[in-house]
Amino acid sequence: MGDAALQGARDWFADLEAAFADGDVALAASLFGEESYWRDLASVTWNLHTAEGRGEIEAMLAAVGPDAWPRQLEVTGASEADGVTEAWYTFRNKAFHGKGLVRLREGKAWTFLSSAQGLNDFPEPSGPRRERGAEHGVNVSTQNWLDRRTARAESFGTEEQPYVLIVGGGQGGIGLAARLKRLGVPALVVDRHARPGDQWRSRYHSLCLHDPVWYDHMPYLPFPDHWPVFTPKDKMGDWLEHYTHLMELDYWPNTEATSASFDERAEQWTVSVTREGRQLTLTPNHLVMATGMSGLPSVPTLPGQDVFRGDQHHSSQHPGGAKYSGKKVVVVGSNNSAHDICADLWQNGAEPTMLQRSSTHIVKSDSLMEVVLGPLYSEEALANGIDHETADLIFASIPYKVLPDFQRPAFDEIRERDKEFYAGLEQAGFQLDFGDDDSGLFLKYLRRGSGYYIDIGASELIAKGAIRLASGQIDHLTEDAVVLDDGTRLEADAVVYATGYGSMNGWAARLISQDVADKVGKCWGLGSGTTKDPGPWQGELRNMWKPTQQENLWFHGGNLHQSRHYSKYLALQLKARLEGLETPVYALAQTHHTR
Repeated sequence: MGDAALQGARDWFADLEAAFADGDVALAASLFGEESYWRDLASVTWNLHTAEGRGEIEAMLAAVGPDAWPRQLEVTGASEADGVTEAWYTFRNKAFHGKGLVRLREGKAWTFLSSAQGLNDFPEPSGPRRERGAEHGVNVSTQNWLDRRTARAESFGTEEQPYVLIVGGGQGGIGLAARLKRLGVPALVVDRHARPGDQWRSRYHSLCLHDPVWYDHMPYLPFPDHWPVFTPKDKMGDWLEHYTHLMELDYWPNTEATSASFDERAEQWTVSVTREGRQLTLTPNHLVMATGMSGLPSVPTLPGQDVFRGDQHHSSQHPGGAKYSGKKVVVVGSNNSAHDICADLWQNGAEPTMLQRSSTHIVKSDSLMEVVLGPLYSEEALANGIDHETADLIFASIPYKVLPDFQRPAFDEIRERDKEFYAGLEQAGFQLDFGDDDSGLFLKYLRRGSGYYIDIGASELIAKGAIRLASGQIDHLTEDAVVLDDGTRLEADAVVYATGYGSMNGWAARLISQDVADKVGKCWGLGSGTTKDPGPWQGELRNMWKPTQQENLWFHGGNLHQSRHYSKYLALQLKARLEGLETPVYALAQTHHTR
């Protein structure tokens, strides 16, 4: 910690504190540079919002008012490199205690993160606030923990209604439910699978997580330090099942939500569910769609699909390569699932052909971990004092507008260090890209949620021809082939459509109505104006973890890192509403695209 950096940060925060004390938002905004960003995670705006530039920062501060302004600002650490001072700080306002990170350039704030860490009046029962767990004495209840847990399981959802209904019991829904449980928010998770974790168990045989373990922890219960770097799908499924039990979550398996409608006067949803064949009605106040970051599977409609004699299915329904030993399989697509499925088919003695319809970003797993993720999520990061919660805030402190500039040098380095790897792919005819602006994998993921593959071996199979490669668009199918628009004929005993998914609001259309789905609009993406991410600029991911245009409807999902980190802010927003706090949402995002 440099003394000069620390003193400079303390002086800057003293000036900000003084401006707030005087009620002078113009003076506060003047402490920010001409290019500046204030990213707030629920603590100031009751929203996930980034104000860009002094004008927007001043307007935000004026609108939210003094109760929301960060006060009791205290610098907890500072360092300086390349002319930029980074300083951690803590704060309080009327509702929250929080934590943040500022970057100062030439004495002015460049990036400023404020994040809610807890509600002042409703702390989590952790540490010294933990429950006793036992009653001592003679006049105690005859019920033990198991009796009470069994009684709740029998009554919750019937005699007592949940305040929050979470539709989707994968890692996102489970992690959010754990946050809500700790906060004392009655929440019920419903999922159509038979057991928690079946979302992972049901995927293709060879699947492992592509993200490393340090990036993937669940809230409150991190993976043990012997856990494999890349978690196999069934191991992940077992972890989620045990996590659900250990965190004592209210979770209904074998349950499908079939319809939902919102009563604006009562501020309540009516949700019909089928639980193990029995029809039930739930009346939560809030409905969370926790169905991942994607919507319904996208399967193209093509001439000849009705005459093709072999199997056809979306990648989400792929049973694994063993079924296709000795058979020719065309996999339509060239992103993560397509690569994994082709590799699995080859390993099981099938003859896979990958049909690449557009260019794809490829990054080797080792390079991604060492160059991009390593500084924040790795054993090296832990040794440097950066645990996953600290890493989450560091990553969150980079506004999406400038994130490409932060990412581009790392992917330039990867392109150079792996140039022989990329040359081999290009020689095989594979079409490569690094994103529209060469900013790499994370921006592709945030902007469109597709268009990339983290290589764990399939690329080598393509380079040496073990996975055959074809390029173009499908014109039609015949009884035993896929025919491309240039006349190329790909013989096939089966076709796998690794063609992605629609927007999450497709689930809202299916469950609630198309009108509500259109009212909410497209989920995910930043409005960057790049491929599959139409403008205008949003500054945050559309509709994720924050209030939407449909009152009391929320969307939660993303990868394990995002589900873990952003579940905190969603849970705090829901807890505040349960307790009747005023939650004036600043800059509720507008809808620009319905799909």
